Amino acid sequence: MTINGTQRDTEILHLDGVELAIERRGPEGAPVALLIAGGGQSMDWWTPEFADLLGAGELQVIRYDHRDTGRSSTSPTGQPNYTGDDLVTDPLRILDALGIEKAHLIGMSMGGGIAQTLAVRAPERVRTLTLVETSPSGGDHGALPGPSPEVAKSFMEPEPEPDWSDENAVIDYRVDLERPYAAPHQFDEVRVRALATLEVRRTRNMASSITNHFVARPSSSVDPAEIRVPTLVLHSVDDPMFPFPHGEALARMIPGARLVRVQGMGHEIPPPAVWDVVIPELHRHLLHS
Repeated sequence: MTINGTQRDTEILHLDGVELAIERRGPEGAPVALLIAGGGQSMDWWTPEFADLLGAGELQVIRYDHRDTGRSSTSPTGQPNYTGDDLVTDPLRILDALGIEKAHLIGMSMGGGIAQTLAVRAPERVRTLTLVETSPSGGDHGALPGPSPEVAKSFMEPEPEPDWSDENAVIDYRVDLERPYAAPHQFDEVRVRALATLEVRRTRNMASSITNHFVARPSSSVDPAEIRVPTLVLHSVDDPMFPFPHGEALARMIPGARLVRVQGMGHEIPPPAVWDVVIPELHRHLLHS
């Protein structure tokens, strides 16, 4: 459905035997910003409010569900029927299906790795690149620090899986998965629970959503030093997954990249508390590059 030139309904694109759910917001025909979420995240973590502020009436903003998240195709838990290279090329499939020649790519964490790879492999499709809370996808970046003890513990001693048929238990589990990734003393339980509830209710198979991205065969790495599109690196000084030196390394490796330090973002898609910093920086980058 289009309202006043703005597309808002979720669409299911049938592409090469895969269903990918997308949502478009903003003026049709405007330059496109494509939001690429992290591993195991649906489009829901890029909220409509964020997308509308980002678009500012000048951009068409597209959110999408990765495979195994939201309304997109799912595969058996622990047995993804795709690889990391498929996740990398899905944004191109979306752009091709919509007749979009190139887009601003904004990727968080795994989504930032996808965006880096596309900027190297298909630079003609990328207007600008924004890397949020991510790490170099390859190249000579030197030794980088590991995650915080809390995040490391979540890998080594994961929470017991819930009864996947119990919606409330699954929502609690999803909230607890996010907890270690917030900046210190910044976990917004009410907001995260609302997003987790939306995601759980939209997702075809939450067990696969939580698991499959992390067991799929990864895509081959690329050297960020080969990126030649205008690049903004947004990185939190208190990222517990990829500490700040990861962002510094990216900005150092990518010619002409600009690094913006953000306080209080943790390892999250930018929460409302940092929008007063993040949105103006994105507008400066996307609208004036």
